[in-house]
Amino acid sequence: MNNTQTYHTPVLLKESVDGMQIGPGDICIDVTFGGGGHSREILDRMGKKGHLYSFDQDADAEKNAPEDNRFTFVRGNFRFIYNFMRYHDTTEVDAILADLGVSGHHFDDETRGFSFRFDADLDMRMNKRGGETAADLLNRASEEELTRIFKLYGELNCARKLASRIVKARAEKPITRVNELKEIAKPFCPPQREKKEMAKVFQALRIEINKEVEALQEMLASAKDLLKPGGRLVVITYHSIEDRIVKNFMKSGNFEGKVEQDFFGRSTSPFDMKKVIVPTDEEMERNPRSRSAKLRIAIKKEN
Repeated sequence: MNNTQTYHTPVLLKESVDGMQIGPGDICIDVTFGGGGHSREILDRMGKKGHLYSFDQDADAEKNAPEDNRFTFVRGNFRFIYNFMRYHDTTEVDAILADLGVSGHHFDDETRGFSFRFDADLDMRMNKRGGETAADLLNRASEEELTRIFKLYGELNCARKLASRIVKARAEKPITRVNELKEIAKPFCPPQREKKEMAKVFQALRIEINKEVEALQEMLASAKDLLKPGGRLVVITYHSIEDRIVKNFMKSGNFEGKVEQDFFGRSTSPFDMKKVIVPTDEEMERNPRSRSAKLRIAIKKEN
């Protein structure tokens, strides 16, 4: 088994790269390199004159970069793709792929604090070079701010009660470890739904720490500007928050999903959307992480 497979099993691999409709000399971007599974598939389908730029802010991901003169690894957050592509003198591309799921590597790394399966420092940063950790946030944020995070990004009905309990607990001692947070959250996670509810708690913190919503919105706006007419935007989502953002943007060109019309009543959306694709039963059985995945494809309209 190669390092790509052990690092992260790509979801909807064939369907997503099929959706890019790669031509021999196309310039493509994979904004979520991770283990490099999607990127390697893109390179396999790309001609000698094509080029792939792949982004990841995590130092661990860079170790998976293939040796290929058609490939450029960019160590950075995908929210800055337009500036990075300007640096590489490329502001028109044929296809952009984003697999928004957290890498299996992050959940399996016992030291990063992404998973409630392992006791570790509450870090959760995708980019370990700086920024606030989950522990920093839990010990700094007001009860109102914590309530907002758990309600908005975890969609938790117990958001206010959980926030209140966190504030009371940290008054006794700082919350720094995964197991400490689990103990605090456990009363709000009924046994029959404990794993699902606990996952929402950790999801909410991860989204906030990494500013995932803001980064996604900035990346999508940049993708619209970078794609050539006829270029394809291919995005895999895993939870309702990010899927709603992607769906609204592809439908309307804005994040509210409000479709504007011109004088003749025609939609002014910059994209044509394709039908959503979900994993097969076989893939879901083989890769449980794919069960909530949705693949959305949009084609940039001709000017």
